[in-house]
Amino acid sequence: MTGQDKARGGNGAYIRTLDDAQRDAEAARLRARGHTYQQIADELGWANRGDAHHAVQRALQATVREAGDEVRAIELDRLDTLYRAALAVLEREHYTVSNGRVVSLDGAGPLPDDGPVLAAIDRLLKIQERRAKLLGLDAPTKAAISITPERAAALEQLVEELGEQ
Repeated sequence: MTGQDKARGGNGAYIRTLDDAQRDAEAARLRARGHTYQQIADELGWANRGDAHHAVQRALQATVREAGDEVRAIELDRLDTLYRAALAVLEREHYTVSNGRVVSLDGAGPLPDDGPVLAAIDRLLKIQERRAKLLGLDAPTKAAISITPERAAALEQLVEELGEQ
C-alpha cells in the first residue's frame, strides 16, 4: 500500500486500519518464526525491510500496551474487592471481648472496640494509595535542597564563569 492509498482521518493524517494491524501482527508472527525483515517485506509486499521492521515494532508495542492495560484492569478489580471487604469491616459493629465474653459497662450495653475500625481505616488508606500509584494519580513530591554556604559560593562562581563564555 503506498502513501497515496493509506486511509486518512478528518485532519488528513494517516490512520491505522484493521488491515494495517493485521499485517503488522503477521509481520511479528513471521519474525518470531525466524524470518528476516527482508523476507517479511517480500512476503507481505512491503517496499523494503525497513517497512517490515517498523511493522514488527508497531505490533510489539501494541501487544505490550494491551497486556499492560489488561493487567492494570485486573489489579484494579482486585483492589476494588479488597476495598469492599475492608469497608464492610469498617461499617460493622465491634465489641470488646475479654476471656471469650463481650465486655459490658454497668448495664449500658457492650463496650465498643475501635481497634478493628481503625485497622480497617488503615487498610482502606493503603488500598487507596496503591490505586493512586497504579493509576499515576499522585503528583511528584518536591524535595527541599539545602547546600552549605561554601557550595553556594562555588555554584555562583560557576554560573558567573558560564555567563562570561
